[in-house]
Amino acid sequence: MDNRAGEMGVFVAAAEAGGFSAAGRKLGLSPSAVSKLVTRVEDRLGLPLFVRSTRMLQLTAEGALYLERARRILAEIDEAERVVATGAGAAPRGRLRVSASVAFGEHCLLPLVPAFLARHPQVELDLSLTDTVIDLVDERTDIAIRSGPLRDSALKARKLLENRRVIVAAPAYEAAQGLPALPRDLARHNCLRFNFRRSLDEWPFRDPASGEGFTLPVTGNAYGNNGVILRQLALQGLGLARLGAFHVAADIAAGRLLPVLEDFNAGESETIHAVYVGHDHLAARIRAFLDFLAGSIGRDGA
Repeated sequence: MDNRAGEMGVFVAAAEAGGFSAAGRKLGLSPSAVSKLVTRVEDRLGLPLFVRSTRMLQLTAEGALYLERARRILAEIDEAERVVATGAGAAPRGRLRVSASVAFGEHCLLPLVPAFLARHPQVELDLSLTDTVIDLVDERTDIAIRSGPLRDSALKARKLLENRRVIVAAPAYEAAQGLPALPRDLARHNCLRFNFRRSLDEWPFRDPASGEGFTLPVTGNAYGNNGVILRQLALQGLGLARLGAFHVAADIAAGRLLPVLEDFNAGESETIHAVYVGHDHLAARIRAFLDFLAGSIGRDGA
């Protein structure tokens, strides 16, 4: 009888326990039975999954890949059985791993966490904030929030919002330096900029009379690699910053930052999506979080 799921479960237990004896204690099997089942998987695949020694087991590169996929398959089996056993309306449950940029996480995700967990108390939310674009499979992540064009066509995506750009300055900067009335006035202002390569030392504008777009060079004495840094510098009155609206919407509403040159705003925006590995039947916890985000985050930046 084909029992690949059971053998897969034994392999995962051995990998997580770091040995056949520890896995056997967990599963109620003898170490030799665990070893035999793992060897059966290796024979079927035609390659080793572990490097064996008298002291420990170490995954091979193929074993690490198989472990990641096996965990997902076993989780889907558990989910399928829960749905069948308790009905299609079963409550979302289990660990949900979500990745987002530091800025989006701070301003948009973290404020929503209490409401989501109150609505779905059986979900364990595992949230990581990083500005690095991660591989969802390698990092065992269910959902990632990404800005801009989507490059990985293998992933499914759900649009969350259009994030427009806005130039802002603090009242303290206005008091000390004044604010530009026209884009050309930026030549005498301190402009805070991003330091990554794709960022140019010029900002785009649009003539409100003709509708024609144009760019102007900007200069300043401070750089940052993300919007969190530039927002903080702007709040401290150091200069003008051009940021995504979700970074500064609350600051503008509270008067901590002032929108600048809005009549000349170029109207540029960046689409923000929730991306995930597509399946015919998404786990209930993933679908619940996607629906919650789409319903809680506005379609357009402030």
